Amino acid sequence: MNQPKISFGAIKFSASASTSSDQKVQKEEKEESGSFGSFGSFGKKQPKGHKGPVAIESEAVEDEELKNVASTMGFSGFGKSAKQFDINELVQTARKTAQERTASTAVDTSIKGLSIAGSSKDANPTGKDAVKTKDEATANDGEDDDDDDDDLIGPPIPKDMLSESNTKSSGKVAEAGDEDLSDDEPEKPTDKIPQSHEVALTHGCKAVIALGVDPSGARLASGSVDYEVRFWDFAGMDSTLQSFRTLMPCENHPIKALQYSCTGDSLLVVSGTAQAKVMDRDGFEVAECVKGDQYIADMSRTKGHNSALNSGCWHPKVKNEFLTCAQDSTCRLWEIEKPKQHKAIMKPRSANGIKTVPTTCTYNRDGNLIACACQDGSIQMWDHRRAFVNTTKLLRDAHQKGSETSCIAFSYLGHSIATRGCDNTLKLWDLRNFKNPLHVFENLYSRYESTDCMFSPDDALLLTGESVMKGESSGRLLFYDTKTFEKSHEIEVSDSHVIRSVWHPKLNQIFVSCGNGIVKIYYDQAKSMRGAKLCVIKTRRKVKQMEAMVTQHILTPHALPLFRQDRAKTTRKIMEKARQDPVKSHRPDLPIKSGQGGRVASSGSTLSSYVIRNMGLSKRVEDDQDPREAILKYAKDAAENPYWISPAYAKTQPKTIFQGTGDDNEEDEPSAKKPKV
Repeated sequence: MNQPKISFGAIKFSASASTSSDQKVQKEEKEESGSFGSFGSFGKKQPKGHKGPVAIESEAVEDEELKNVASTMGFSGFGKSAKQFDINELVQTARKTAQERTASTAVDTSIKGLSIAGSSKDANPTGKDAVKTKDEATANDGEDDDDDDDDLIGPPIPKDMLSESNTKSSGKVAEAGDEDLSDDEPEKPTDKIPQSHEVALTHGCKAVIALGVDPSGARLASGSVDYEVRFWDFAGMDSTLQSFRTLMPCENHPIKALQYSCTGDSLLVVSGTAQAKVMDRDGFEVAECVKGDQYIADMSRTKGHNSALNSGCWHPKVKNEFLTCAQDSTCRLWEIEKPKQHKAIMKPRSANGIKTVPTTCTYNRDGNLIACACQDGSIQMWDHRRAFVNTTKLLRDAHQKGSETSCIAFSYLGHSIATRGCDNTLKLWDLRNFKNPLHVFENLYSRYESTDCMFSPDDALLLTGESVMKGESSGRLLFYDTKTFEKSHEIEVSDSHVIRSVWHPKLNQIFVSCGNGIVKIYYDQAKSMRGAKLCVIKTRRKVKQMEAMVTQHILTPHALPLFRQDRAKTTRKIMEKARQDPVKSHRPDLPIKSGQGGRVASSGSTLSSYVIRNMGLSKRVEDDQDPREAILKYAKDAAENPYWISPAYAKTQPKTIFQGTGDDNEEDEPSAKKPKV
C-alpha cells in the first residue's frame, strides 16, 4: 500500500522510501515491468531514466486536471512543484564524496613528500634538464601562481635548509630504529649490578665481621672484632659519613652477627658470649637471653646457652621470634617477651649419634624451614610446623669434615640454597634433589668464619667474598650465574679481605665489609634509590659559636666606687682570663732554670725532706746539719725543764733506774734468745 507523501513547504520527503537495497531493486523491476505491459520485458532492458508511454500519458492527464482546477478557482496556476528528496541517496552521496576527499589528501601528501625528497637532487640541474626545467617553469607559472599563493605564506624556504631537515629527519628515524632494536635485546644479569658509584664508611681499624641493614634501607649497623657496634643513619648523615652512635653492648666480646627484624624496630646482637641481646633502633637494650647452667649435661634441661654463640637470625615473618646457635651443640628459638626461657631447642647429631657443633643457622624465606650447618660437614633442616625431634632434610658430608661452614643462604624462590665453607668452596644445591650439588665453585679462599654468600634479588646471580691470599693485592667480590654456573663479574673491593656482603632488594645497593675496618657501599645513580645517595649530596654545616652573658648586668654609671660593678664580660673573655691564672688553669710548675738535681734537690736531697719542708713543718730544716747535734742542743733544756717522761715518774720513781750493761746479770737472768740447736 502506497503511503501519501509529506511536504514541508516547497520540499517533500517520501516516507515510503525503502532503506534496504532489495526493496529498491524490486521497485525498479516493477517500473521496468510496468513500462512493457503485464508480460514483463524481453530482450534489452530500458535505461533507468527512461519513461514508458503509460507514465507519460498519466502525467499529461494530471497536468490537464491541474489546469482545469486553476481556471475554475480563478488563478493561473499552483506555482512550481515541490522538489522531492530521497534520504538514502543523500547519505550514499555524502559517503562517496568523503571517501574521494580522503583519497585525494593522501595522494597530495605523498606527492609533496616525494617532491621535497627530490628537491635536493634537482637543486642544480645541468644541460638539457636545466633548459627543460626553465621551459616548464615559464609554461606553468600562470597555473601554479594560484596554488603557491594558497600553500605558501611568506617567503619560500631555502633549499639548503630543506636538505638539512631531510637529513636530520632520516637520522632521527635511524636512531629510533636502533633504540627499538636495543629495547628488543634481553638485559643481561650483570647489567643489574649497581657498581657505578661507591662510598666508604670507616668503622675502625679492625675487621668488620657483622653487618645488618633494616628492611626499609634507612639504617645500617656494623660490628667488629674490636667489640664495637656502630649505627649509621643515611637520612641524617652528611658527606662526612659519621655514625650517630657507637657502643659496646657485650663488653669485651667480638660481635659475630647483626640483623634487623622484619619490621626494622629491633636489632639482634650475637657476640662471643652465651647471651644474645635485642636492641631497639637507637641502640638501647630491650632484652637479653638467659645463660644456661653449665653444670647440667642435658641441654634440653637448661634455660639457655652455656657456651659461646656462633650465629643468629630473625624469623622472616614473625617479628618477636629469633634463632641462635652456640658451641653447646644446640640451636634455640627465643621470644622477646620471654627471654628467661627458650621457646624450643634443636640438637643436631653427627653420623655416629654424638653431638656436633652448629656453626651457622637460618630460616628459609617463608619461615617454615630451619637450617643449620655443622662442624662435621652436614646440613640439617627441621620443619618449623612440627616438633623438633627428627630432621626433615639431612645431608652428610656437604662440606669437608672438620671445617666450618660459614653461611647458608636460601634463594628468594625457595628452591635453591647456597653454602659457603672454610674449605674454600661455594656450593649450590637444589632442595628438590638434595643429594648432590648443582655446582661447586672452588678455589675461593676464606680466612674468616663469618664469610657469607647470598642471592641477587632476581635469583639470577650468586655473590660471595674472597679473602686475600699470600701474593695477591686485593680482595674481590665475585658474582656467579645460577644458570650457567660461570663467573659473570667481579669487583675489586679493597686491599683487604672481603667478609660480609648484603645486596638490599629495595635500595638496589650492595654493602660489603672488609678486614681493614671499612664498609663499602656500591650503588648506581639511575638504578638505585635512597640509601647512600641521600648522604653523599649533603654538605656539612659549620656550627656557629654563640657568645652569651654569664650574668645579667645592671648599668650604674653614677654609682660610688664602693658599689661599682665590673663591666660584663663574655664567656670567651672569662675563659681567656682563667687561662692566664695558674691556679684556675692548673698550670704545672715551671722548670728550674739553674742548679742540679731538679726540684727535689733544690728543696732537699731526699723526698722526705722535701715533704717536711713544703708540707709538714713551717720551720725550715737544713739537710747539712747533724741530727745528733740538733737533738743534744735541747739536752740541757730538757734536763732542767722536763716535759714528757720525767713528770710522769716524779712520785713513783724520782731517781731514774736504767738497765745495766755488761756481764753482771748474765748468770741470774735467763737469756733473751733461745740458743740454736
